[in-house]
Amino acid sequence: MLPQETKSIRSHFERQVQEIQGDVYRMGALVEQSYRLAHTALFSKDLSAVNTLIAHDKQIDQYYRKIEVHCLQLIALQSPVANDLRLIGALMQLVRDLERIGDYAEDLGEIAVKLFPYPVPAYMPEIEQMFSLCQEMLVLSLSALTHLDAKSGLQVKIEDDAVDRNYAELYEILAHQPVPPSSVEPLLLAMLVIRALERMADHATNIGVRVAFIVTGQR
Repeated sequence: MLPQETKSIRSHFERQVQEIQGDVYRMGALVEQSYRLAHTALFSKDLSAVNTLIAHDKQIDQYYRKIEVHCLQLIALQSPVANDLRLIGALMQLVRDLERIGDYAEDLGEIAVKLFPYPVPAYMPEIEQMFSLCQEMLVLSLSALTHLDAKSGLQVKIEDDAVDRNYAELYEILAHQPVPPSSVEPLLLAMLVIRALERMADHATNIGVRVAFIVTGQR
């Protein structure tokens, strides 16, 4: 193959990778917006956010399928070298984490609908604090992805420890709430909220770790 042909093939490959990365960034922006909408639904009792959450989740799923197919086609047709394969493989795994965060955001919207008729419980500010910690992790992981910043990516993993402690503390608070049988549903829903937040933080951690792998090649 002539050098000019090799250069042309490489340029085409790089454009395709950039297109995939662009879709990943757009997907990440939608996931972050969904997270904010879930906060609005839960803590401001604004149920108009729930319909937007449902629409966003459909878009997030579309991006996930599109990116996965594009990555597989690139691997099958372009025979990428080791560094390229590392990037494409990590992006394929990373978008799965984004898709799961989007699913959890939609779940939180559904929980907000069920909680809507009940008075705001005394433990809700503590749950909102955990929500904020998880949001900071998501923002940091997406920033690491956008800038391919390994240091920020690994910092997300460190911050996950604080969320795990927060989850354990909240679980203890909720588990020892004196609740009459007629009011058990809000407590069960609150348990689902903190579990969803804990899982969202884990997926944000995965994103950060995968970014660090893309940059350094080290797990």
